[in-house]
Amino acid sequence: MTGRTTIDDLLDEARAGLDRVAPEQALAAQRDGAVIVDTRSPDERREQGAAIPGALELPLSVVLWRLDPDEPAGGTPVPLDARVVLICRQGYSSSLAAAQLRRLGFDRATDVIGGVEAWVSAGLPVEQPE
Repeated sequence: MTGRTTIDDLLDEARAGLDRVAPEQALAAQRDGAVIVDTRSPDERREQGAAIPGALELPLSVVLWRLDPDEPAGGTPVPLDARVVLICRQGYSSSLAAAQLRRLGFDRATDVIGGVEAWVSAGLPVEQPE
């Protein structure tokens, strides 16, 4: 099969339009008013034993709909001009979601390089998930 797109191709395309941040930069951005959105499922958060303090918890399956201000099923009031920093387990699915958020008008959306695993490795604040 020729011309097949691989997941690496999709990631490269998504990341080409993002100004990805290290975990420490994400924490600094949060302190400056950025919204961190944790796209892991509740099961993933429990499995990893770490939740990001102050992060919106919107699983990947619903994050685009919940943040889209034009979606009637939305409900998470995040302005389009807000700095939105997505984080997942390792930084793969959050890249894809951040690229899609940019297409929805969140021009400052990005993601955390290495995800929660990198956040924890950096010794940044975490709390026990519910």
